[in-house]
Amino acid sequence: MLTKLGERAKKAERFLMTASAAQKNEALSFIAEALVENTQYIIEENRKDIAAAREKGMSESMIDRLMLDEKRISGIADATRELIGLADPVGRVISGTTRPNGLVIEKVTVPLGVIAVIFEARPNVTVDAAALCLKSGNAVILRGGKEAINSNMAMAKIMRQAIARAGLPEDCIQLVKDTSRESATALMKMNGYVDVLIPRGGAGLISACVQNSTVPVIETGTGNCHIYVDKYADINKAVEIIYNAKTSRPSVCNACESLVIHKDVAETVLPLIKERLDEKGVIIHADKRAGAIISGCIDATEEDYAREYLGYEISVKVVDSLEEAAEHIMTYTSGHSECIISESYTAAREFTSKVDAAAVYVNASTRFTDGGEFGFGAEIGISTQKLHARGPLGLPELTSFKYIVYGNGQIR
Repeated sequence: MLTKLGERAKKAERFLMTASAAQKNEALSFIAEALVENTQYIIEENRKDIAAAREKGMSESMIDRLMLDEKRISGIADATRELIGLADPVGRVISGTTRPNGLVIEKVTVPLGVIAVIFEARPNVTVDAAALCLKSGNAVILRGGKEAINSNMAMAKIMRQAIARAGLPEDCIQLVKDTSRESATALMKMNGYVDVLIPRGGAGLISACVQNSTVPVIETGTGNCHIYVDKYADINKAVEIIYNAKTSRPSVCNACESLVIHKDVAETVLPLIKERLDEKGVIIHADKRAGAIISGCIDATEEDYAREYLGYEISVKVVDSLEEAAEHIMTYTSGHSECIISESYTAAREFTSKVDAAAVYVNASTRFTDGGEFGFGAEIGISTQKLHARGPLGLPELTSFKYIVYGNGQIR
């Protein structure tokens, strides 16, 4: 079954390689239009997934990731439309040079080919990934989790019909309906059909893909995101940023999971942070120094410092210096997003040089690590590796390049 999908994807890829920007943009417009027109159908299918998730005891924060409503579907459609206004990433001349023998060598962007995306309980990824791949000239094979299967099938069906209206092969977008572990493992080994595999989900899924895939993987990472409150921090600013980063949507990978507080401001800022987080019932896993300042906490363990909670929980550690904060963060970071709250330019510069992650913030919420917020349109995930792409995977990151060499009879 997967082999058939691979064969159809390779055929669609060859068509997409020469599709014009206008044709791809028309297909994206049709997708956005069709999603809005079929909002109630999508919501009805999504309700089946929500009901099944609740029956299985899925947490409310994870159900929030799964849920689609009119506003979210409209947002997905808007993100798709935003791609239309972005430059076509294919066919761009990166560089050009003329050799002494007269050869003209151009480095030109090209699609990656066939991209497989394995993801879990976020049905918006179905559209985000498909739209990005379409705009960048890549065929895509989507394999979502069983939690969102009804939502995914509904949106894949809508998108396939929409791109056919634009004269593109429906098989530019394909969905694996088999949600068994075997289908995911098979997709990881589809060399010759799949050029790149992108996993998007929890640590278990990402680890399985990295360890088992024989297809090249772009690793999108988990988000153990830290916020460090420096001794030069604006306290009110720190409290509001932390509240937003932790509670605005705790189930996403750019939510703050760990706090690091300088000892000089700990007694002032920690009670204010706790008071704010208490509004959402956030459980605090505190080290001894933090626990001596605020009550009602759980003693933090080494495992707590490394956890991606994906819910209303957070770890807290008090440190003596910025250097100790950076050391703690680099010990437990997942390489996603890290932040310093400080009014000191010197401290901010030291932090950004010592802390390495896909995104490093100064006085802003980690929740901004997002393709849309970065101006990339939709994103296919946040890469936490360094090759070949890092951070939000937008259109440029879904291309490779080739050299085109122009001669007039040169021989060697």
